[in-house]
Amino acid sequence: MDLKEIMAIAGKPGLYKMVAQAKNGIIVESIVDQKRIQAFTHDKISSLEEISIFTETEDKPLKEVLKSMFEKLEGKEAPDFKNDNNKLKTFFGEMMPDYDKERVYVSHMQKIVTWYNLLLQHNLLNFDEEEAPIEKAPDEETKSE
Repeated sequence: MDLKEIMAIAGKPGLYKMVAQAKNGIIVESIVDQKRIQAFTHDKISSLEEISIFTETEDKPLKEVLKSMFEKLEGKEAPDFKNDNNKLKTFFGEMMPDYDKERVYVSHMQKIVTWYNLLLQHNLLNFDEEEAPIEKAPDEETKSE
């Protein structure tokens, strides 16, 4: 799963795929209805790849959180907790027991559950692929004088 091209845009619901560069930003396509819009440079745009969740020890990348949810839910959708914050907190605690209870708010939990379900519905969660190894740059030849 490549989360680099999946975007969340502040003030706009849902998730978007980046499709092209534009003069003043990027062109994105809604995952839900495939409508294309321009996201401008002044918009707060976040790639899901760069989002992480606070834990008691260190920040955990969103990809790891989504993978954990996928495994614990056995590839099924997460329940909808729109009107029950206590059940949402309990569920999120089961999915990610070490999350920082002081810095991860209910709104964050709701957003992660919503994103998980959206990515799952559109077959964008694929954890079978192996991470490509990072290629090291060839050592520079030492210059002899």
